[in-house]
Amino acid sequence: MSSWLKVCSLEEIPPLGARVVRHGDIDIAVFRTTDDEVFAVKDRCPHKGGPLSQGIVHGKSVTCPLHGWNLELATGCATAPDEGCAQKYETKLESGVIHLNLA
Repeated sequence: MSSWLKVCSLEEIPPLGARVVRHGDIDIAVFRTTDDEVFAVKDRCPHKGGPLSQGIVHGKSVTCPLHGWNLELATGCATAPDEGCAQKYETKLESGVIHLNLA
């Protein structure tokens, strides 16, 4: 059984935007950069649980809307001086369709 979930087409997420995918009781934020790179992390900031999907995407980072923590989308980890990581999920883009690895 495949662990890859078809999420949506790349065009359904605006550049510097996000979409939330619900898997069981977990919300996963899927982000698109201006270079059409796609990243996915648990939609919960490691600081106070803010919804990262509602944050500001800049470059390959997102700023949490609650307290301004910056997280690297490639790793899910906060940038110094803040510490902590949101769970990261592997993504792939095939023929303009975003897939998320839930393994």
